[in-house]
Amino acid sequence: MAPTRPAILVVDDVPSNVQVLSRILKDEYDIYFATDGSRALELVESRVPDLVLLDIMMPGMDGYEVCRRIKTNPATRDIPVIFVSARGEVEDETRGLEAGAIDFITKPMSPPIVKARVRNHILLKRQADTLRQLSFLDGLTGIANRRRFDEVLESEWRRCARSRAPLSAIMIDVDHFKTFNDLCGHHAGDVCLRAIARTLAGQVHRPGDLMARYGGEEFVCLLPETDAEGAARVAEALRAAVEAAAIPHPDSPAAPCVTVSLGHATLVPEPGRSPGRLLALADEYLYAAKKAGRNRSAGGTG
Repeated sequence: MAPTRPAILVVDDVPSNVQVLSRILKDEYDIYFATDGSRALELVESRVPDLVLLDIMMPGMDGYEVCRRIKTNPATRDIPVIFVSARGEVEDETRGLEAGAIDFITKPMSPPIVKARVRNHILLKRQADTLRQLSFLDGLTGIANRRRFDEVLESEWRRCARSRAPLSAIMIDVDHFKTFNDLCGHHAGDVCLRAIARTLAGQVHRPGDLMARYGGEEFVCLLPETDAEGAARVAEALRAAVEAAAIPHPDSPAAPCVTVSLGHATLVPEPGRSPGRLLALADEYLYAAKKAGRNRSAGGTG
């Protein structure tokens, strides 16, 4: 499969400027555009470009404010911004850099300069993305780690709050894992956790869903735009898959093999409400599943 071309958002209220930049860059990049700040902010969050080329002087919201908002939003702050403007005074460049821009291109634009600077910053962005992805992986299991989960939870909470869509989470705990470790040894415990992680991740199929290691023998699954009924189905599929993996457990009251208990919770996020409530609710249901005998799921809405 051919590699995805980098995407660039051009923001300028003058159509001829957009056309010039598009002609310069269209052979190497996917270009889309906005002619005002509000539309630019919508596109930055919905399409997540690799780079933003941003004019300063625009009616309504100027480029400085657009850049500031991009950089204060956790979902978009890592997108590099280059100001493209006829205003090339030191004060203008200083203000742009203070707003969070990474570079400054002055008009009239030189095509070789535009291409070189865009290419360099796209390369730096791709390298940073690779390092960031590695930092989001759990070292033992290879699936997403707690840091990645927390970041995605914040982002999906805000998105579902805007669209009034349900957001579900499933807390998963390996039953009697301390006993397994004590009897089989920590190396066997690590092998077991890796096998469980692969099994759980193999049951999560939608691009927006996320399976992560939460810590120790705990895992967590985030299911955007999923109601309580859907979360219950996923939870049962996860439980059944781990049981079907048939990893022998030498001393578990729940079953002769390694099993998991799960708590699933569903909320419609509200602006200003903490996403921690969703996890707390899922944890309450996880406790209920354990109390009821383990190797089962419990859940509901809040």
